[in-house]
Amino acid sequence: MNTFERYFLAANKWALVLLLSAMAVIVFANVSLRYLTNFSIIWAEEVARYLMIWMTFLGAGMALRAGGHVAIGNFQELLGTNAQRMVRVFILLLLVAFCAIMIWMGKDYMTRARFQMTPATRVSFSYIYAAMPIGFTLLIVHLGLIARSFVLENRFAEVEADAASLAVDRDAGLAANRD
Repeated sequence: MNTFERYFLAANKWALVLLLSAMAVIVFANVSLRYLTNFSIIWAEEVARYLMIWMTFLGAGMALRAGGHVAIGNFQELLGTNAQRMVRVFILLLLVAFCAIMIWMGKDYMTRARFQMTPATRVSFSYIYAAMPIGFTLLIVHLGLIARSFVLENRFAEVEADAASLAVDRDAGLAANRD
């Protein structure tokens, strides 16, 4: 894995971690306050919703890398090797075209909604709609990074496990070898 890809993935992962953490803290604080003090944070639900929208669009590329999106492979498996590769090239071209259209539409939504404000926080909706073109741009980058292995081997990027789960797996393997 080259340096750009490693930093790109790390930045994408950390953005997702921060968005999920912020959303969890806001929702937990709001629920706790509601039940303990009968007071609710006015903007909590709205901000949590918008964080989830951003998290969805930023996380779509990570799901794509791991083959986590819905796919139908039966037709492709009936074909020979070269025909399978041609189908995968066609799929890649369709995905890039779809993402490009969605980037254009997202920019259009941003432009149209720039004067509209969110109800509780009074933030321009263009910041919320910015998730769409940014997310689909990231999808194209992720797609470009896995395109070669997808077309040639029908293989998606392996999901890296964290150090803690690797240690647990290693310890379980050592324990099994002792028995």
